[in-house]
Amino acid sequence: QLQLVESGGGLVQPGGSLRLSCAASGSTLDYYAIGWFRQVPGKEREGVSYITRVGGSTSYADSVKGRFTISRDVAKNTVHLQMNSLKPDDTAVYYCAATYNDYAWVPDEIDYWGQGTQVTVSS
Repeated sequence: QLQLVESGGGLVQPGGSLRLSCAASGSTLDYYAIGWFRQVPGKEREGVSYITRVGGSTSYADSVKGRFTISRDVAKNTVHLQMNSLKPDDTAVYYCAATYNDYAWVPDEIDYWGQGTQVTVSS
């Protein structure tokens, strides 16, 4: 059973940066597509970025392209999300997620979720 624990959320001013981390235990991340969703109250959970299981390709939502970078540390069984040039619209709870399915980064296809970490972008 894969377990995911996020860290690194917090309060940051517009234009600032944060680095989220997701530590996995119980299994190796090599078996999964791994990445991030975010959610604000009253809205559906939105896919932000992920790395595929096969080939390690990365994908980003249009709203974060050029500002966010996802990476995987195989030795530490951890995935990171570097978030730069943050905007108030990036405010959300960010969830680490993993799936066996490389081809559908949507909530219904996720097999494992972290507990979430709050990111607030405000002056």
